[in-house]
Amino acid sequence: MDMDVLSTPGHLISLAARGFARLAEARLKRHGFGVGQLPVLVALQEGNASTQRDLAHFAKTEQPPMAQMLARMERDGLIERTPDPADGRSRRIVLTEDARARMPEAIATLMQGNRDALNGFSEAETVQLVTLLTRLIGNLDRIASASPALEDR
Repeated sequence: MDMDVLSTPGHLISLAARGFARLAEARLKRHGFGVGQLPVLVALQEGNASTQRDLAHFAKTEQPPMAQMLARMERDGLIERTPDPADGRSRRIVLTEDARARMPEAIATLMQGNRDALNGFSEAETVQLVTLLTRLIGNLDRIASASPALEDR
């Protein structure tokens, strides 16, 4: 199968990701959140992470950018750092009450954005798309973890 580079899955997925990010950013802004903060907000809300290291791992990012994001989120009143009861030297990160109160509406807004973007897709097509993208992401994660110096190629 001979493909034009602009018709490859990688390029089309990149375009779709940018489109979703623009849509989410515009819709989240009215709730006081940014699209890049979403993995941190969800991880904190659901109790999946509570330290900077855990959040960086959960969001699949490096520590320095996570530290910068957390500093901005703290400045904006979205998170607060509290002493870890198990380790006095460590700090736990939690959502502020204000951020926690705004999360349900923000998530509903994002879900509506997904429904809008998938207009005309059947439920089966949506399930298939999610299944295929999940497999693709798994493949990409395996490739990246097997080749830590991909950028050197």
